[in-house]
Amino acid sequence: MFEETIVTAGELMTRDVAVVHPDTSLMDAVRLMARRNISGVPVIDAAGAVVGMLTEGDLVRWHEGYSEKQARWLDMLAEGGELAPTFLAKISDEQHKVKAVMNPGAVTVTEDTPAREIAGLMTKKSIKRVPVLREGKVVGIVARSDLVRALAERFPKQPPAQPAGETPANVNEALRRRREETVPHKRG
Repeated sequence: MFEETIVTAGELMTRDVAVVHPDTSLMDAVRLMARRNISGVPVIDAAGAVVGMLTEGDLVRWHEGYSEKQARWLDMLAEGGELAPTFLAKISDEQHKVKAVMNPGAVTVTEDTPAREIAGLMTKKSIKRVPVLREGKVVGIVARSDLVRALAERFPKQPPAQPAGETPANVNEALRRRREETVPHKRG
């Protein structure tokens, strides 16, 4: 359906993009995502470059306390002795920041990237959203829901009446017939 006209990221994207920084607290990130009713945000550095993504999946996997690996490391480091409370507080504080649970790096696109290519990236990379960049800075984001909305807009509002007994065998047949009805035939 996207092949009839070229739809680009610039046409689909949400322009008011919520972002977080690596040092943003997880609670602030959770509140932002809940308030905006979104399932993921780009993580940007001080210069505005995308350094990762934080998704609801990352937050679901996040848990309080130390991971088993962190606990072993702390035990080895302390060799059975007590660690300074400030050291433990610093480790705990770092665990509660976006950088502790975000996915580093991100698949990004530009404003002129075709929707078909975005859909392919999302499928291939198993991702649900892509930041849209202009000169290395985030100017938008395209989510799967944006692709679905664009696809829905391209379907006819009222399906054409089918002659009795000529019901298409499948969706592909129905789409082929619809294209034939709306695209003028070339005669040669």
